[in-house]
Amino acid sequence: MANSLDLIVIGAGPGGYIAAIRAAQLGMRVACIEKWRNPAGENVLGGTCLNVGCIPSKALLASSEHFEQVREHFGDHGISVSDARIDVGRMLGRKDQIVSKMTSGIAYLFKKNKIAWVKGHGRFRARDTAGFAIDITGHGAEGEAVRETLSAPRVIIATGSKARHLRGIEVDNEIVCDNEGALNFATVPERLGVIGSGVIGLELGSVWRRLGSQVTILEALPEFLGAADSGVAREAWKIFTRQGLAIELGARVDAVAIKGRGASRKVRIDYQDAKGEARKLEVDRLIVSVGRQPNTDGLGLDAIGLACDERGFIPVDAHCATAVDGVYAIGDVVRGPMLAHKAEDEGVLVAEILAGQKPHIDYNCIPWVIYTAPEIAWVGKTEQQLKAEGRAFKPGQFPFSANGRALGMGSAEGFVKILADAATDEILGVHVIAAAASDLIAEAAVAMEFRASAEDIGRVCHPHPSLSEVMREAALAATDKRALNM
Repeated sequence: MANSLDLIVIGAGPGGYIAAIRAAQLGMRVACIEKWRNPAGENVLGGTCLNVGCIPSKALLASSEHFEQVREHFGDHGISVSDARIDVGRMLGRKDQIVSKMTSGIAYLFKKNKIAWVKGHGRFRARDTAGFAIDITGHGAEGEAVRETLSAPRVIIATGSKARHLRGIEVDNEIVCDNEGALNFATVPERLGVIGSGVIGLELGSVWRRLGSQVTILEALPEFLGAADSGVAREAWKIFTRQGLAIELGARVDAVAIKGRGASRKVRIDYQDAKGEARKLEVDRLIVSVGRQPNTDGLGLDAIGLACDERGFIPVDAHCATAVDGVYAIGDVVRGPMLAHKAEDEGVLVAEILAGQKPHIDYNCIPWVIYTAPEIAWVGKTEQQLKAEGRAFKPGQFPFSANGRALGMGSAEGFVKILADAATDEILGVHVIAAAASDLIAEAAVAMEFRASAEDIGRVCHPHPSLSEVMREAALAATDKRALNM
């Protein structure tokens, strides 16, 4: 195999496994190196996303939402339920079954597409006559014996990212956890602390709040959801705090200490509030969710003359090519948002470039999603970004409270907001906070890819009754303020 490969992909997360599959579809002989092992010690594909990220967290979000619906909202439908309880072990088992099904599915796709799955850690050794030599060790530990060496003329680095930890705070994934530990609490903590109000903090904080935890989120920044449109952020703050999430902005954590022993252990957080006053918070579990950092350690990049930037990212051009001819990098190890679907698109992009095609990614049309309840999703520019650029725009907004389908579902919170160019009516950004925002935003992404105007969406017939009608009404509102149902 070592002398017959066209491409080696290092990493089998969404970017890596999709790159390998697309390259194989295009006739390349591909090997994909992956070191991930599940808690049972089995080698599995899928990386962070499928094993301890996107997929398991969405399973828990769904379970917790069902539980809250039973306890809090079924009565609105005339359904009486008494003594509803949550079996945390069974809930976690369901999550693990979904993960196993998904990772097994990738293994099947590798077999179907004749992709060689190389189990271990890949590290560049040097350039050689075949292109690039990569040593494979068992599990990535320094000093491990090299099991084999593969060579190929082209390599895609797709090693993803890992949770960023705070200096001085030890994460044991039992009491003090990152995203991995927070997916596996054996019991519902009475009091839960979360450092960081980003995507992971809000999603996992919401899971355990619905199951009964008293959740306090400490956010260092003075504003909430700074990356989102300001109108959406304000609406989200109102909804989430009403649901019961206690969110403190401008909170600077000074120290974290574990008190007590055994089952009685507690976590004490010393922090300063937005006024600079000293505060203390004692919780049963703590989630540290302060962002992620690229997995670029241990790749041996210096052996081929490649270096990371000061933040650990691998510099690439618009086509994900590094400074070393024949080596590409995609996903969380390069610039841009750390999103699984962005990594997938970059994987397809590189595979098709290697096959002589001319693909393209418009990064402005990549949607963002936060899977809270309601969900938050957006694509394109925010209102504050357009104002900073000095670009004239027309906003159009429509609430789900005026939508029959949303009312029937009991999910009438939120709105769709469309921002269109004041002169041309081209859609510049779409922002949704709603029960199905992750699905609704796809229409906006398609429209923006085709440079559609707000009027284009407004003139497309949407099914009635449906949540998608709100997208149309918001587009009409941006087009001469002519929403039909408001």
